[in-house]
Amino acid sequence: MRTAMLTHPQFDPIALQLGPVGIHWYGLTYLAAFGLFFWLGARRAARPAWAAAGWTRRDVEDLLFYGVIGVVVGGRIGYALFYKPGQYLTNPLEILMVWKGGMSFHGGLLGVLAAMALFARSRGRRFFEVTDFIAPAVPTGLAAGRVGNFINGELWGRAADPSLPWAMVFPQSGTALARHPSQIYQILLEGLLLFALLWVFSRQPRRLGQVSAAFLVGYGVFRFIAEWFREPDSFLGLLALGMSMGQWLCVPMVLAGAALWAWAARQPVVPAPNR
Repeated sequence: MRTAMLTHPQFDPIALQLGPVGIHWYGLTYLAAFGLFFWLGARRAARPAWAAAGWTRRDVEDLLFYGVIGVVVGGRIGYALFYKPGQYLTNPLEILMVWKGGMSFHGGLLGVLAAMALFARSRGRRFFEVTDFIAPAVPTGLAAGRVGNFINGELWGRAADPSLPWAMVFPQSGTALARHPSQIYQILLEGLLLFALLWVFSRQPRRLGQVSAAFLVGYGVFRFIAEWFREPDSFLGLLALGMSMGQWLCVPMVLAGAALWAWAARQPVVPAPNR
């Protein structure tokens, strides 16, 4: 057994101080997420099949705008409803206090889907054509967000065997327990691995909805796995069947992805090679 364990570096959450204005690392990771989405989206729009279907760099710019609104609004409302409904229903104005923290991926996903529906309607495009277009460009942004979680030393993992080479002590937890660095697990699984799989899968034209379905199932499965190593929220703990709220929210996500895949099997290829 090791006599010394890794300790979280205790980064200063403020990356840069400009007079009275502090620029936080977490904000910078959000900017990185949006920048990565734009870069990857522009690359997809430049591909012959997508370009022939009328996709342009301007579309990617507009998608980013819609997506940012969806992430922020949906993520915040989702956190209030999924994790602390009692607190926020009693004090609904606190939902607007985003500087106090609290965002939900699953709420952000619903917000983005609503935003993409509005975008699709404004462009006269099919909804799943839009979601198929953006899905491969999303996981790198999720990875960037988890980097922010790690820098802040938040959302730490459950207790780990101290002999695990990468077990880490998170002083923010108030204990000296060796823990799984679950933020890094999520960076690798639902961030980089999911990105690689979706990017390769979407290299060829697929049936309408298939790439979206692959994202839903892939993220749901990887997040479900990572949650076994992540400390559940102290105010919720583990729920029915010993599963966390994050895991329970992944169940309908995976089921929806499987249903969408079955539906997509009967749909045309998008973008069609002759468009």
